[in-house]
Amino acid sequence: MLHSAPIAATPMAFVQAIVAAYARYGKDPRDALAWAQIAPEHMQQAEGRITAWQMERISDAAMRELDDEALGWFSRRLPWGSYGMLARASISAPTLALAIQRWCRHHRLIADDITLTLQTSGSTASIQIAEHGPLGSTGALREFCLVSVLRNIHGLACWLVDSRIPLLHAQFPFSAPAHAEAYQVLFSGPTRFQQAQAAITFDAQYLLLPLRRDERALQQMLQHALPLTVLQYRRDRLLVQRVRQLLIAQPQDTHGAEALAALLHISPRTLHRQLKEEGATLQALKNEVRQNRATELLLRSQRPIKQVAEAAGFQNEKSFMRAFKGWTGQSPAEFRRSAMPLV
Repeated sequence: MLHSAPIAATPMAFVQAIVAAYARYGKDPRDALAWAQIAPEHMQQAEGRITAWQMERISDAAMRELDDEALGWFSRRLPWGSYGMLARASISAPTLALAIQRWCRHHRLIADDITLTLQTSGSTASIQIAEHGPLGSTGALREFCLVSVLRNIHGLACWLVDSRIPLLHAQFPFSAPAHAEAYQVLFSGPTRFQQAQAAITFDAQYLLLPLRRDERALQQMLQHALPLTVLQYRRDRLLVQRVRQLLIAQPQDTHGAEALAALLHISPRTLHRQLKEEGATLQALKNEVRQNRATELLLRSQRPIKQVAEAAGFQNEKSFMRAFKGWTGQSPAEFRRSAMPLV
């Protein structure tokens, strides 16, 4: 059986940032680089990339050797176990919203160089970073810090609710780096640069999900916590709901799986697969939404059948009439007449 080679997508700039942290503490990074199988000559390649496995290895080694889980970002060390302590403070929360709020509040207690806040506005939520001083000694350390902090909290949030949480976008307060294309892998959804502050934005409905992890699961996770920053969850516990809402809100923009998948920032294949995992199909959801919309319009308005078809998301009247008869056994006109009160 053939196995695909690991994808080298993590920028070498992040390795250079870790090496800068070693320099700050006056220590030699050679053992950590060797442990991660990163040749010193490759580290100097500005456009170089490493795999997620290599990034996990060098990060783990550096955090332990430097006794700093922040890897030189902040004005004081975060000793080994600091982020585990934050996770323990969040694990007993009833919902993801409260878990993230606890994480943000407690993070300020261990590192006052930044403030993390959870903000909601309408149907969207965002986790934002306010900076209160220089992060690290170089611009590379600052970038690595902001990317890592957001990836960590996003990864933890996904783990807590055992669900993929797709990002609507990520944003950063610096110019697009030379390795900007790597952000397509680091963050789902588009990435914006030169913004006021670093943040990730997602559908606020995920905040209502209950936590699905307990203390035992936390103990197991903390033994291998770093992969949380690169783990891509297959399951999206709100995908059916999000698809249904898009079909209702944008019927003219969701005729095909390709258009709908683009709005969700996933591939059509992924869309079909994840819906199947949730026990649903795209066609069944379309039928449900269209039938409800068409029935409501036929009963509560006098719109012509052609307009009802368009409003329900059909591309033409003929296909609407055929589908409606399959749902109800009646044509739209017959359904409307049969529902009219007798005078």
